[in-house]
Amino acid sequence: MNLRAVWAIYRVEMARAFRTVLQSIISPVISTSLYFVVFGSAIGSRINEIDGISYGAFIVPGLMMLSLLTQSISNASFAIYFPKFVGSIYELLSAPVSYLEIILAYVGGAATKSIMLGLIILGTASLFVPLRIEHPFWMIAFLVLTAVTFSLFGFIIGIWAKTFEQLQLVPLLIVTPLTFLGGSFYSIHMLPGIWKTITLFNPVVYLISGFRWSFYGKADVSVGVSLGMTLVFLAVCIAIVAWIFKTGYRLRN
Repeated sequence: MNLRAVWAIYRVEMARAFRTVLQSIISPVISTSLYFVVFGSAIGSRINEIDGISYGAFIVPGLMMLSLLTQSISNASFAIYFPKFVGSIYELLSAPVSYLEIILAYVGGAATKSIMLGLIILGTASLFVPLRIEHPFWMIAFLVLTAVTFSLFGFIIGIWAKTFEQLQLVPLLIVTPLTFLGGSFYSIHMLPGIWKTITLFNPVVYLISGFRWSFYGKADVSVGVSLGMTLVFLAVCIAIVAWIFKTGYRLRN
């Protein structure tokens, strides 16, 4: 494996994030603070606790997951779409760099930025509410697995998209609504029977539930099921990326 090539691409991607600090870091922190002002203060004053957890603390894992999913997809999709847009993708594909190395560099860079952002949001949240992490190992595991999985998903979207509008289509119209409806700001046990059943078809529910369990030991669904669903989605994304490079889908034309 050509580690120098991987490191070179990875370093460029990380440098791009630090060149846009306002958009990459400061903006999500401000958004998180506003969520706490709106949801934590306005709604939290009406909902004292959920499963014995103060409402402000309860929404922290959901807020982190919301940012993690959207930023992982955005970072990875733009990273691979821009070379396609300017035509430099052909230089990359003709270089002595394997497909695995390309994926490691781009997905690794996107996942790293998302994890950093997640930790920054966690630090910001700790300024507003008292937090506890009962299972720190599993918190990091879910954080990394989710970042890598959705960075791969964003990589797929970046290859599929033909325009900047298509690049934003899936995150805005599918992922963000699923995250809001996946228990980010409430427990699915609060829903009526039929809606609770329908919600279980939302894959984001399992990500948020497992992540919240790592904080407070409380989960809407089994932790094993949450971990299994995350690994299944990861495997599906890996399989799709492998197929893309094998067939040259939207890369060779």
